[in-house]
Amino acid sequence: MDPGDWPGNLGAGLLPAPDGSCQGVFLRYDLFGGRGPAMVIGNLPEGSPARDLAEDEVPFEVAQLLLALENDEEVTVVGTEDVPVMQGDNLLIVRRLKLSEGRIACVQFDRSDNVLVTIAAWDRPITDDLYALLKPLPAELFQTA
Repeated sequence: MDPGDWPGNLGAGLLPAPDGSCQGVFLRYDLFGGRGPAMVIGNLPEGSPARDLAEDEVPFEVAQLLLALENDEEVTVVGTEDVPVMQGDNLLIVRRLKLSEGRIACVQFDRSDNVLVTIAAWDRPITDDLYALLKPLPAELFQTA
């Protein structure tokens, strides 16, 4: 994602592993001008502990969004739906997560290099147009130093 593509503030964070490898990258997008994030986008490589969730546990990105919003309500995953989305000439299978908190929209998809991308948005739908704005992070970012 290029920060110049969207108005608002964009911040990034890394999830480091003890061996120095990167276990994930997340982007926090603040459209509301300092009043809370509108979206958290995560990129978690295969083997990242943040991908290991209990059956109804929310993804890391949803938990980060709730934390940033200072919302301490318990939120769970209540269902999922796989939706095909065309991205250029490629077919992307997007998993829409239905959450107990209806103001959170959450989708996930796997990249061809086994990086799981999760998008969590507060109080706004996630439309197919968003996927065209996302630019993949290079696989080298997730390798050990």
